[in-house]
Amino acid sequence: MNKKIGFIGCGKMASAIIKGVLTACCKPDVEIKGSEVNCEIAELAQNRLGIEVLTDNRLLTIDSDVVFIATKPNYVAQVLEEIKDELTPDKLIVSIAAGVSTKKIENILGQHRVIRVMPNTPALVKEGMSGVCKGSYATEDDAEFVMKLLSGIGKCIEVTEDQMDIVTAISGSGPAFFYQIIEDMARAGERLGLDYEKSLLLAAQTALGSAKMVFERGELTVQNLIDNVATKGGCTFVGIQTMKEENSEKLFYDVIEKTAVKANDLGK
Repeated sequence: MNKKIGFIGCGKMASAIIKGVLTACCKPDVEIKGSEVNCEIAELAQNRLGIEVLTDNRLLTIDSDVVFIATKPNYVAQVLEEIKDELTPDKLIVSIAAGVSTKKIENILGQHRVIRVMPNTPALVKEGMSGVCKGSYATEDDAEFVMKLLSGIGKCIEVTEDQMDIVTAISGSGPAFFYQIIEDMARAGERLGLDYEKSLLLAAQTALGSAKMVFERGELTVQNLIDNVATKGGCTFVGIQTMKEENSEKLFYDVIEKTAVKANDLGK
């Protein structure tokens, strides 16, 4: 790679990506710096991450081949206006700001190569799931480079811009939905007479193991996995029937659909 990568903003998500890149096999080929305009925050980030953290976004941009925009969404336009005069055509812009489309970034920067990423918080434990989409001027090589970087914090897929709100709903917001399911199962166990912490362990480890089974299912479908546990007439079968009677499929469709609509509204 032999790239200089700069992160404007060194918050939790940026930190997860930085740590993932630094521990991945590509480490010798990249140099990472960050920037935080607040001197105290910059010093804390530098100590936490073990990289140089500047307090000048323009200087970071000048010294970077790839610039990650990792600020809160409402600061993106301000940061882009600040650095755009330092952006030469050979520099790649990567945004992880939620709801900010590549088109919005291009409207400020002009014909620059832009990649948009929607990561999620499990990146903090290197089990992240990211969606990646190219702007109008980015190339497949640009997308491949970013996906290789993200492989240090989990898995990633390439999608189109108009699919990013769905990605946001499923994986960006998804951890909170799974936390809610785990919590609800644990509380149900508690109400039925089992200690809460034991119920929580049962629910969380079962969720983890079930996800791993999905990844390692081979030629089996997810329905096959369900059928293998929910034998007709058994206790699991009764539970599945209850989920169907309560129309869990519609519930989760509504959850994902409403979240995607909200993500689209935020982008506007």
